[in-house]
Amino acid sequence: MSETVQVQKKHNPKKAETVERVAALAQKYPVLAVTSLSKVRASQLMAVRKALRGHAEVFVVKNKLAILGLQKAGIKNADQLLSHLTGQNALIFSSYDPFKLFLTLDKSHVYLAARAGDKAPNDVVVPAGNTNLPAGPVLSEFREAGIQTKIEGGSIWVNRDSVAAKTGVVITPKLASLLSKLNIKPIRAGLTIALAYENGLIYAGDLVAIDLEKYRQDLVQSYASARGLAIVIGYVTKETAPEIVARAYREAMSLAVEAGFMTKETAPMILGKAEAEAAALTAEAKKKGLPA
Repeated sequence: MSETVQVQKKHNPKKAETVERVAALAQKYPVLAVTSLSKVRASQLMAVRKALRGHAEVFVVKNKLAILGLQKAGIKNADQLLSHLTGQNALIFSSYDPFKLFLTLDKSHVYLAARAGDKAPNDVVVPAGNTNLPAGPVLSEFREAGIQTKIEGGSIWVNRDSVAAKTGVVITPKLASLLSKLNIKPIRAGLTIALAYENGLIYAGDLVAIDLEKYRQDLVQSYASARGLAIVIGYVTKETAPEIVARAYREAMSLAVEAGFMTKETAPMILGKAEAEAAALTAEAKKKGLPA
């Protein structure tokens, strides 16, 4: 006769406490960001915590416990959010909106040396000039990377700016070694938002990634276009009034001169125009042998 053995799982107070904390934070803050810890150093994590102090809490937690905590919090669209919890993540619970949170995190990014197997995030450029590397076996690494060089004063010089790796290309061990020797650090690392959640709305990471410089340029261009159109149609504002008045003055002066309407302002131009026309007429008369 066989006996049924029941195995009772032991209660883990630490895990239960972590689940409770996740649930409490999810209920306290309106925004939650899922950020990948790939290539993130402890010093960067500390810098982020310092930058967000008073506005957010960064919590590194295992995905299973995070899922249990968020489910317990009863937030909207939790299932859709939880499906993205893969890999090693840090959860950021914040009072900042997702866009401001992205900008704050973006400032904490640093550049690291490339390792074999990394993908180039952008074109990796080796600048022209003296590398301060002595001529030797390293020349073969330059050749394999397609970088033209010359030897001057015993040092290796790069002839012109050269792309050692295109965006998305996997860095080879030899190229990683060469970039390290050149002190070129192409890998941008830091906390990056993979997913953001705000009051039931879920944003993909690329939607909250704001390029401030591009927005600034777009605003400047939009302002210039709107101002130009307002001036053309005569829409008077504090910004357009000086140009509209100046344009109207120039057009009025041109019309008055053309019509011969004499005023203190138009007299010099009208008389100058009449003098020029008289001179031209005199010159033409002389050509035809008529008395001037």
